[in-house]
Amino acid sequence: KEFHTYSLIVDCVCFQSGRCDLHKGLRIEISEQPHTMRQVTNIIIALQKFKQVRSTEFTDHELFNIIIENIVEESMGLKVNCEFSRTYNKQDRVIQCTVCDGLKKSLVQSQGTPNLLAVTLRGGNSNRSVGINLSTYTTPGCKATNGQPICLKIAQSNLYLACTKESGTSSQPHLILEDVKDEETLKTIEENDGMERFLFFRKVTGGSINTFESVKYPHWFISTSKNESMPVDMCVEEDTSRQKIFTLQDQKVI
Repeated sequence: KEFHTYSLIVDCVCFQSGRCDLHKGLRIEISEQPHTMRQVTNIIIALQKFKQVRSTEFTDHELFNIIIENIVEESMGLKVNCEFSRTYNKQDRVIQCTVCDGLKKSLVQSQGTPNLLAVTLRGGNSNRSVGINLSTYTTPGCKATNGQPICLKIAQSNLYLACTKESGTSSQPHLILEDVKDEETLKTIEENDGMERFLFFRKVTGGSINTFESVKYPHWFISTSKNESMPVDMCVEEDTSRQKIFTLQDQKVI
């Protein structure tokens, strides 16, 4: 059998111990091509060996996470294929969590403005991290999706994350916190009914790495700046200047 995945090619100077000297140079290439089961197994083994790499700048765990989070991508993105117009039905199960970006910055609520900020929290400031309620949706009649449809709500509030544009402008999409007076309106969302701004396609890779793509504006992702204490916003898929990956912490079903 053949499997379509991403190959990982590493050129480095290795010692007899099998460890690579990163100071001699590291080249990583990614290409999509069919592989046999043996080749897929070799790729997995190679990734495990990266855990043994040591650097003066990163710990083993940090370096491995950098490789996984920034290089290894999902091998397949399925598009929505529905027999009729899409309908999203909200499920009863809700996960409450806190959220960190790829640089370990936590999402906190800005004081006095309807924004989320990405902030590095230290010491006793961890309680500033905002709780997020994550609700999933099903799409009856759809054979597959390019992610799990979800909505994101600030815990203990009626504020929902929404991807929207300013009315009557050609500006790019932005992420806002919107006060939803009647939450019943989010139980069923129809395609092009104006409520898709609250929906995001959640993709999970490596068991813990999350991305959130706007349903209303495909290829636009929730993202954070690499700088400190900047607003959480949207960016296009190709934008490498912003962080588009997140991890969910302290998850519990409510």
